[in-house]
Amino acid sequence: MSLAASGDTIAAIATAVAAGAGSVAIIRVSGPQAEAIARSLFRPAGQQVWESHRILYGHVQDPSSGEVIDEILLLLMHAPRSFTRETVVEFHGHGGLVVVQRLLQLVLEAGARRALPGEFSQRAFLNGRLDLTRAEAISELVSARSQRAAQLAIAGLDGGLQEKIDTLRDQLLDQLAELEARVDFEENLPPLNGKSVQEVLKGVQQELMQLVADAERARLVRDGARVAIVGRPNVGKSSLLNALSRSERAIVTDLPGTTRDLLDCDLVLQGVPVTLLDTAGIRQTSDKVEQLGIERSRAALASADAVLLLHDISCGWSPEDQELLETVPEGVPLLRVGNKADLAPEAESPPGVVAISARDGQGLERLERELLRCCGHSCDGVNLQVALNQRQCDLAKSAAAALGRSLEAAQQELPWDFWTIDLRDAIRALGEITGAEISEAVLDRVFSRFCIGK
Repeated sequence: MSLAASGDTIAAIATAVAAGAGSVAIIRVSGPQAEAIARSLFRPAGQQVWESHRILYGHVQDPSSGEVIDEILLLLMHAPRSFTRETVVEFHGHGGLVVVQRLLQLVLEAGARRALPGEFSQRAFLNGRLDLTRAEAISELVSARSQRAAQLAIAGLDGGLQEKIDTLRDQLLDQLAELEARVDFEENLPPLNGKSVQEVLKGVQQELMQLVADAERARLVRDGARVAIVGRPNVGKSSLLNALSRSERAIVTDLPGTTRDLLDCDLVLQGVPVTLLDTAGIRQTSDKVEQLGIERSRAALASADAVLLLHDISCGWSPEDQELLETVPEGVPLLRVGNKADLAPEAESPPGVVAISARDGQGLERLERELLRCCGHSCDGVNLQVALNQRQCDLAKSAAAALGRSLEAAQQELPWDFWTIDLRDAIRALGEITGAEISEAVLDRVFSRFCIGK
């Protein structure tokens, strides 16, 4: 069934569901039968008035048996004063696994169907409650892994991106109208200044490319980075993971080969979400279990956004360290780090090597800065007000390329109608960013990435 289909009533759990994960669970119902379903299941305590945007207290009962299922709060929102601009009911009950699933089942049996991923947000879009950039910002806000990523999502939710794209698209529409008028009625209109049209197209193209560049700088803030920590056994990889995460995530011993599996740790460094991968020490071994860990370490190297190569600075750079350096895949950013600087305080750090002590924290602040730089993070990316996501960035690139083709037609002094061909493509691409021009298939693909309750 297409996500764009509406007219029926949908329901879903809008909060995380796990044993002991939350004290409150919310089931959201949207559509023409939402209030009727609520009335069939909810029994208010005392004399309470069913009014829009009023919270009622009572119990949910199974209509077939009269059994009380849960003690809840019920919120009724009449259309169009709701997120979807349909009548919406929310059941606020106790969290957990059993009760919330049983309540959802009663709602479904009463006439609702289970919502598809992102269907609430898509109905809000289709009903004019929000444009596509705001809808995507909601999803990004829910999945934000850092405070800065959440701030970028809020900026999109406030409409800053939509306003920017709409302004650029309106400029192109104005030029398209002038060009098409000359194609049909040039003899009845004053001459069109082709140079001024080109200036507008160039200006829009430059602004689009700036948005693309900003998106690249903000990518790490939004998506984060995967960093593989590699090195010979017993150089302090697990100690470094524990030091950066400020927790005892990995076992630390003096025995080589202690880490036999791939450990990961999510943390935020200077506003950037980073997943650290503590790999098994890569060496020759007959231990089959350790061999499996080493194979996973090699796979982690190939998939990482950056590699942190750790060696024991108190012992100097060894042939084994050089062999490891040569195993790092070509093109993967590399940061060389010398650990155990506390054991060799007089030792000079070789060029390009960050000296640290994972045991006492020496040099960790510099390490964080260098690691983010290695991953491609720049300070100017922190000050961005809005940033395109990957879908939007691809469309902005497409629009800029189309404008380039239109400008090429202008430079070749081709007739006006040749200018308009690619100009229409640019306008269409910008319309897909905000949802002004978008197919149902694309909408389904966009909203299918949302969580169920959104």
